Amino acid sequence: MTADTVLTLSIMCLGTLCTAFLVLYVLAWLGGRKTAADTIALHGDDSDIIFLFDDETLINATKSARHVISAAAEVGSDWSRLLSVLLHRFPTFQTDISELADLGQIDVKSRDGGAVLRCEWRNGLARVSLLDLETVRDDVDMDHHSLAAMEQELETLRATSEHVPFLVWRELKDGTISWANSAYVALADAQLPTGDIPRWPPLSLFDTKQLCSTTPGAFKRLALTNDTAGDHPYEVFPTPVGDDTLFTAIAADRTVKAEKALREFRQTLTKTFAHLTIGLAIFDRDRNLALFNPALMDLTTLPVDFLSNRPALTAFLDRLRDMKMMPEPKDYKSWRQEVSELETAASVGQYEEIWSLHGGVTYRVSGRPHPDGAIAFLFEDISAEMSLTRRFRAEIETGQAVFDSLDEAIAVFSNDGTLLMANSAYTSLWGADGLEDARDVGVMDATRLWHSKCAPSPIWGDVRDFIGRMGERTEWTNSARLWDGRRLNCRFVPLANGQTLAGFSPEETTQFVRPIPQPQADPRFVEM
Repeated sequence: MTADTVLTLSIMCLGTLCTAFLVLYVLAWLGGRKTAADTIALHGDDSDIIFLFDDETLINATKSARHVISAAAEVGSDWSRLLSVLLHRFPTFQTDISELADLGQIDVKSRDGGAVLRCEWRNGLARVSLLDLETVRDDVDMDHHSLAAMEQELETLRATSEHVPFLVWRELKDGTISWANSAYVALADAQLPTGDIPRWPPLSLFDTKQLCSTTPGAFKRLALTNDTAGDHPYEVFPTPVGDDTLFTAIAADRTVKAEKALREFRQTLTKTFAHLTIGLAIFDRDRNLALFNPALMDLTTLPVDFLSNRPALTAFLDRLRDMKMMPEPKDYKSWRQEVSELETAASVGQYEEIWSLHGGVTYRVSGRPHPDGAIAFLFEDISAEMSLTRRFRAEIETGQAVFDSLDEAIAVFSNDGTLLMANSAYTSLWGADGLEDARDVGVMDATRLWHSKCAPSPIWGDVRDFIGRMGERTEWTNSARLWDGRRLNCRFVPLANGQTLAGFSPEETTQFVRPIPQPQADPRFVEM
């Protein structure tokens, strides 16, 4: 065997021995570490609450400790779950534990001073013990029925908080979240960047500092911290609980959409009302002015600052009275009574009056009920309409006066045979009722009256046919004889729209006219 071969074999053996020593060292180190962990955990009884952590992983715990952590929320690592249980009672725990590796041991007292967390750094592991400082604990005795009732109540409260469809969480004085329900945790986890592991405390969804001045029980609308556009607002309710604050947040998307729709609807109504020539004043259920349009200011001359201050209905009417924009009452007592009656009538939709003001101005004022006990008043300027009505009435009265001044007895019939008008000569001749009863008089009634005042003649049947005839007609004349013997000249003239004028002129003579004897009444008589 050569020297080179011997050297090669020596080197190979030496490498094998080094590898074996390295493997044995690693196994011994791992075994020693596991033994250290087991040894630390065994330093306490099952009734003690002791946790052993390697970074954020729970590697060992006593039976009581596992019972405690089983009640924690599912929020990422074992360490995050422990924080979710202890942070409410030990608010400085998360900050103090960061110095454990440097100090070796720290004690964190609870906020009520009744317990302490003893944290120890051993062989690169964190040992956390929950110690009760109360000395009279062994003297406390509770029957199993009371304990079962408390556990049942706890389970009910926990199930309620976890299944409500809105966000509920609790914050410490410094803003740290000490508790949150599953709805809050789920939304906070959804806001994390992709790949990030959920931790405790969860992400702060709202800037709750804005709620410092909010009255307990009231709410303020906030957006999520990463919702810069404010597309998903929430109504957040703060409630002080000791030194902490309990928050409740309800999604307000639908409320915001409804408010936007209502606002747009009001804007549409406002634009519509702004172009109305009728003044509009709507008073709410408390009888304060809630809405008005520009036409109201134009018609009533009330200043905009007065209307903008939402005056009461009585103050509104008082101001109209002072500005002489409504009829002057006889006395103030009757005026107040009229205001009360006006409000009552408007609330049931029965109020409507014509206000005649100075300067020839006339308003039609009507009241209408609105939903939720509100009422609306409409002010309409009908001065032109009233002036036109008066002018037409004057023209009609003038025409009637001229009509009555004629000696000829004249009556006008519509195309359906209804008597429209007649002059005073017609009434004197035939003894007919005045024009106010003409709507109930038809051509049959008129010809029956004419026939009864004259000697028998076939003319009256022709008159009925002429008045009811459709199409083109021509004027015609004829005569009849009254029972007193006078000759009655008759003319029938077609007018526009199918109407007919009937004119009667009895002849006046100075000679003696012998009356025509009237036939005796015969029940079998059938008039022509």
